[in-house]
Amino acid sequence: MNDRPPELILAPLKGYTDEVFRNAFARHFDGFDGALAPFIPTVKDKRIRPALLRGVKPERNRRLPVVPQIMSNSPEDFIRMAYALTDQGHGEINWNLGCPFPMVAKKSKGSGLLPQPERIDTFLDQVFPQLPCRLSVKLRLGRKKPDEINRVLETLNDYPVSEIIVHPRTGIQMYSGRPDLDRFEHCLDLSRHPVTYNGDINCLGDFQSLSKRFQDVTRWMIGRGALINPYLPGEIKGTDFPSDDKVLRFTGFYSDLYRGYQDRLSGPGHLLNRMKGFWTYFALTFEGGKRAAKQVHRCKRIHRYEAIVSEFFSSEPRWVEPGEGLSVDELLP
Repeated sequence: MNDRPPELILAPLKGYTDEVFRNAFARHFDGFDGALAPFIPTVKDKRIRPALLRGVKPERNRRLPVVPQIMSNSPEDFIRMAYALTDQGHGEINWNLGCPFPMVAKKSKGSGLLPQPERIDTFLDQVFPQLPCRLSVKLRLGRKKPDEINRVLETLNDYPVSEIIVHPRTGIQMYSGRPDLDRFEHCLDLSRHPVTYNGDINCLGDFQSLSKRFQDVTRWMIGRGALINPYLPGEIKGTDFPSDDKVLRFTGFYSDLYRGYQDRLSGPGHLLNRMKGFWTYFALTFEGGKRAAKQVHRCKRIHRYEAIVSEFFSSEPRWVEPGEGLSVDELLP
């Protein structure tokens, strides 16, 4: 059993947990010790466009230290990207072996590489001698079969990986069904590296249940649970938030988030689509939130969107939180 306080890491969610979100979150909420950025794809060109790496520059992420994540199945392209990120000042990068989306997996990237441990071995054998920084790996139990991770972990044991982050679902499960906690426990036995847990920590009770079962795990990754309830990481760390203050603080966070995307995204259409995605999750924290989210998803103009949100917050909505043991897919409208 480890008595150290838990380390909490913001999970990489493409389209959500980017630089704008991370900075707005860290200005208004506490609890996270760091973040893993959404993946950056490698490129074949020797010159890597600065825009591709701008969002993970350390100086733009001072409030919440970030580790960049790379999506690749090419050792040469991966090494080139690793050097570009190291030149920015990063001391660690992460290799994505967990992305569940079919359009990624069918190219033998993300979770699509998990059924191919020999290819993973060849990749790492070429990468590690030239790697200028630490390397962690984020993965799932497999692409189609949950036992695919066994051979992958045996392969990873042969290399000086700094950390393994396990989401205990298969790729084809996406985010449906329950995390396979028995398989995760088996991963702890198989891996010689530190293992971080990731998956369905959506309320304080979820974390307490998991940390009681996996008492040797000290690092935990939270993604969609923090989109639903941004107070969750702080609550896990023991911060007490009076319920009367929660809505007020959230509206300040929302305002920062919205202004950040106004400045960053080109055109009202992109801004509206981005905020519609967030309200899928934000709606779950408020009484009557799902009704507001339906209005948001139906609207086609940014001015109408702003009016809906303004009216919603003006109605003084009551803060609610998800119950223990529910998956996000069960919570979503």
